[in-house]
Amino acid sequence: MINNNLVLKGIVLSAMPVGDYDKRLSILTRERGKIVAFAKGARRPNNQLVAAANPFCFGEFELYQGKNAYTLSKANIQNYFRDLANDISTAYYGFYFLEFASYFCQENVENLEFLKLIYQSLRALESPRFDNKLVKAIFELKALTIEGIAPMMFHCIGCHTTEKLNYFSIERSGIVCQKCKKDIHVYKISDATRYTMQYIISQRIEKLYTFKLTDEILSELSYIIKKFIDYHIQHRFKSLEIIEQDVYNYKS
Repeated sequence: MINNNLVLKGIVLSAMPVGDYDKRLSILTRERGKIVAFAKGARRPNNQLVAAANPFCFGEFELYQGKNAYTLSKANIQNYFRDLANDISTAYYGFYFLEFASYFCQENVENLEFLKLIYQSLRALESPRFDNKLVKAIFELKALTIEGIAPMMFHCIGCHTTEKLNYFSIERSGIVCQKCKKDIHVYKISDATRYTMQYIISQRIEKLYTFKLTDEILSELSYIIKKFIDYHIQHRFKSLEIIEQDVYNYKS
């Protein structure tokens, strides 16, 4: 008998109840990008899919491909990211990453880099070595880089000089020199913040979570990225309602 099932590696982005006992899953996979899969009976207490049909579950999913969706038959979960549940605040950062990916990743379009970024970012959230706000800022800027909408940080967007780049234009999406900042609204940023953004944009995902920042630089970095996302994406992520209780004190 021929087995027509597919085995895809990925992470569950969201899970919604369907009918009396089933769940509708959104899974970001390595091989096929974001897909929709139904986990039949996943809300029954003794069903084999109960533990696997939840957000953050990362592993291999065996699926049957139907005309309009997939049906989950088995799952081999390698990481449940259970430590995120120990702190409600940290969990919301994790949900934000999943929501961010769900917004950007298209169905059936391969996006391996985003999957790698989510996995590494969730691991960083679980680590006591990193401030959640730093993990968030790194995730956001790298995600924008993957999607091709990150700001230009390596030369002035006006004259292309690489000297004295201490002004940032949200509207024009990039760094600006002293000469070119005239007649446009800019935010002054430190060399340390610029270097950090350059590092995040250019570095491999596996090397992203290897540094720490002072509170002052982290505040500045977080503020600039937040303003950039608010202006260029203009989408309200529900998970931010709790995260954004933090107050940014950076002044333009």
